[in-house]
Amino acid sequence: MLIDSHCHLNFPDLAQRLPEVLANMAEAGVDKAIAISVSRQSFEEVHAIAQNHPNIYATVGIHPDDPEAEEFSLEELLERAARPKVVAIGETGLDYHWCKGDLAWQHQRFALHIEAANRSGLPLVVHTRDAAEDTMRLLREHQAHAGVIHCFTEDVHTAKLALDLGFYISFSGIVTFKNATAIQEAARYVPLDRLLVETDAPYLAPVPKRGKPNEPAYVRHTAAFVAQLRGDSLENIAQATTANCLRLFNKINTAA
Repeated sequence: MLIDSHCHLNFPDLAQRLPEVLANMAEAGVDKAIAISVSRQSFEEVHAIAQNHPNIYATVGIHPDDPEAEEFSLEELLERAARPKVVAIGETGLDYHWCKGDLAWQHQRFALHIEAANRSGLPLVVHTRDAAEDTMRLLREHQAHAGVIHCFTEDVHTAKLALDLGFYISFSGIVTFKNATAIQEAARYVPLDRLLVETDAPYLAPVPKRGKPNEPAYVRHTAAFVAQLRGDSLENIAQATTANCLRLFNKINTAA
């Protein structure tokens, strides 16, 4: 059994064929998936999907790549976080790749999400791109209590910083790419009890599906590649990453 710890089921490539996507999940042995919110509108969409499917769970948050996004207040985040099928705060974080100039707004948005996670007791789903140093600094300064660095694209040094903060590390299909040597080294380094796998679907399909729209069923390919990297079995990686996911997103165990 596997869990896709990060996907975007409300995005058109998946939403338009959701029954097929869910059937493919079941056939691939992917038991659950976490549908990620990136905006106010997307929260309502992923929450509706989670409400309608017992093995799908939602998060609430606003992605760091849109300076014009309508913000949640702290109270609004906490209200949505209290809903039974909402298991995390995010996707949040810092993105210096797509966003340039004065990024105070991005830091403020991230800090608000960290506070919401700390108050609600839910874990954070953290996006970081070309911003690892500041991401780790803000997590430390705001005393973030738990979460995952999703779609990890950094090196062993950054992985160690995140692990020292108590965070989990999630690997997407990027780890299967031929030139992803630093990410592969990190995937070997992360302790088994802190390891997660994800698709970030519909993006970043793993080898051998690279170039096609990604979907939660394909997390099996990523897990198999990580197992090979680590000299482990797919069965053991599947068991460990599932246990880790349920430990981190522990509201899954009680969500109705």
